[in-house]
Amino acid sequence: MTVTEQTTTEKTGARTDEAATVITGARERIDALDDRIIGLIQERMAVSAVIQEARLSSGGRRVNLAREMEVLGHYRDAFGKPGTSLAMTMLELCRGRI
Repeated sequence: MTVTEQTTTEKTGARTDEAATVITGARERIDALDDRIIGLIQERMAVSAVIQEARLSSGGRRVNLAREMEVLGHYRDAFGKPGTSLAMTMLELCRGRI
């Protein structure tokens, strides 16, 4: 096996250059998508902080459990059981950041 083939196998797990090219391109797209997702979650955290501030300043509670249940259901409907875990993590990120 040549150094190039070893590098291709190590980096992508592919056994051909064609497959390695496909994998490399797809990984670049995933990295770009992950950057967008992170940005959207950060934006959601900021909007959530505005909502929490408004709720607290009006004498309400920081967390609205009924709303959180709606969010959990929305993610569960979209992704099944793993969606609930995903939503819980996102809600946890968005709580108490004011």
